[in-house]
Order: sequence, then C-alpha cells, then structure tokens
Amino acid sequence: MGMKTMQWIEVQGALLAVECEANHGVTGVPVLFLHANVADRLMWRGQVDALATRHPVISYDRRGFGESRTLRSTPHSHVADLWAVMDSLGYDRGVLVGCSLGGRIAIDAALARPDRVSGLVVVAPGVSGAPPAQHGDEVTALMDAIGDAAARDDLDAKNELQARLWLDGPLGPPERVGGEARQLFLAMNGTALRADSPGVASEEPPAWDCVEAIQAPTLVLWGDLDVPYLQKRCKLLAQRIPAAQSFVISGTAHLPVLEAPEQFNAVLGRFLDNL
Repeated sequence: MGMKTMQWIEVQGALLAVECEANHGVTGVPVLFLHANVADRLMWRGQVDALATRHPVISYDRRGFGESRTLRSTPHSHVADLWAVMDSLGYDRGVLVGCSLGGRIAIDAALARPDRVSGLVVVAPGVSGAPPAQHGDEVTALMDAIGDAAARDDLDAKNELQARLWLDGPLGPPERVGGEARQLFLAMNGTALRADSPGVASEEPPAWDCVEAIQAPTLVLWGDLDVPYLQKRCKLLAQRIPAAQSFVISGTAHLPVLEAPEQFNAVLGRFLDNL
C-alpha cells in the first residue's frame, strides 16, 4: 500500500494542508484535486484511494478551508497557490481535477500554463469572466435565503441551505441526499463558514472568452439535478473547448463525487487511461 502523507506548504500569508499519496513505483501522471467552495479536500477521499495504485494523487485545502491555516489576511492567487503546491512536491505537470470553484481554478491554470497541465477534468466548473448567471425563481429564492442567513450570521442555517442548493440540488426534493455524504458536506462547509478570512483572491484573466485556447484533453462532467443554468453552461463549455468530451452523471446535483463516487471514478479512470 502507498504512503499517505500530510504536509503544510507555506505560501504568502498561509499554510496549505496538502495530502499526498504516492505508491512506490507508480509511474502514472500526477493527479491534483481542487475542491469546491462548499467543501475541502476530503470531498475527494473516494477518488484518492481509487487512483493511488496508478497515479501519484494530491489533494489540498485552499486558504480558508479544511486544515489549511491563515497566518494573515492577504491578497492571493489561487493559481499561484496551485503552482506552489506542485513546485514543492516536484511535479512539473499534472492532470487537474476541479469541482465548482476548483474547476474555475483548473481552467485558469490550463490557460495560464498549458505546459504544466496534461489533462483537465472539470465538474460543474466556475468560469472566470463568464456572463452573470440567469437563475429561475426557485434557485433565486434559495440564494436569497442563503444571503439572509449570512446577514443574520446564522451559519448553521446557511450551511443547511447551501446543502439544499448544492448537495440536494434545486431539481430534487429537500434532504434528497442523506447519510455520510450529507454529514461530510455539513462538516466541510461548516469549517469553511467559520474560518478566518484569508483575504481577497485576485481575479485571473477572464477565461470565458478564450476557452477555445485550452490545449489539454478535457472532460466536462455535471449532474442532471444541478442548477439548470450551470448545466447549460457546462454543455456550452464542452462544445467550445476543442479537445473536450462531456459526461452527465444522472441522479446527482452539484457534487456528483460525493453522491456517485464509483461512477465518477470509472469515468475519471477511463479518461486518465486514454491520456
């Protein structure tokens, strides 16, 4: 079995909690996992274990998430933090697997340094510079309720509402997802909601207008219970990125990784084997 090692990598103003699993003699390309904004690196634990026999696997908590520590609030770049993690581990290139905001960072990175990204897997990604979202009444009402809970500083209510929007998905019934997946969501997001502010993340150059320039083989995934606007954007993204394929994980919302890990791992494994 491989060695799971935890280390803290210092970046300006923070220590990033980085988990590495590298089995002896594994020669596959490194795979780096970038978590969603309502989660931390633990959202990927089902993927880390599944892939570690074939690839070095890296997952880390961004500033303000999980076990990462903010030393002082300071302007920072998520993409620069990603390169810092890769550099300190000695990886020139790797496959980036990002969900939601993690997907946005992966896309920004692939455009900034195509030489360092050998494959791109994005799950319901954010896209820097994308036009403002147009949501239906139900999603708008949920987002307003989340804003109200935040304004009242009721973090437990905000956490439950975010689970409703992102874990259950607006197209499914409330508390559609229970058990371990829900507990993990509430724990990860609860930690993030209570964390010290790491400072403002810099805006990367807008990716939306130039995704056609992405060179890496790309896989765009989403769940069919996710926010409708995001599903539409995923379809468009898969059409616009030249070497992209797409896959819909049915019966899941914004975090298919938590809901259908085996299915997600099978799709990811096929993609990696074909690189």
